Amino acid sequence: MRYLLLVSHGTFAPGLHSVLDMLVGKREDILSCSLRDGEGADEYVAELEKVVEKIGADDEVIVMGDIIGGSPLTNALNVLAGRGLLAHTRAFGGVSLPMALTAAFDLQTDDPLALCEQALSEGQASMREVELSLDEDEEEDL
Repeated sequence: MRYLLLVSHGTFAPGLHSVLDMLVGKREDILSCSLRDGEGADEYVAELEKVVEKIGADDEVIVMGDIIGGSPLTNALNVLAGRGLLAHTRAFGGVSLPMALTAAFDLQTDDPLALCEQALSEGQASMREVELSLDEDEEEDL
């Protein structure tokens, strides 16, 4: 099985997980864990170990974190390495809803490389300024 693991500072990862539950349904292959405000790394790692304990040696993991080099993503990779799963893991930073949604929709595909490329592409393509062209009368309505 292939798992999508969302990790973050604060409540970003659980919030993103909640949105995925709304859009793709509650699924056993989508997991999340966050480093909450005031929580130490040891507490986060202990919680993360519980979250990933269902992942087996033959499973694959796509980890999406909020910040490359941040402690949630770094510790998640360390936990997966300690379980011998790093060789079956792909990791990404800067996760967004379009990126996670793309991964979630096709998580069990036979082509995980294409899945990761598509998720990354969707995340990058979705980031742009929304152009507003308003008449003076429309501005008053805002």
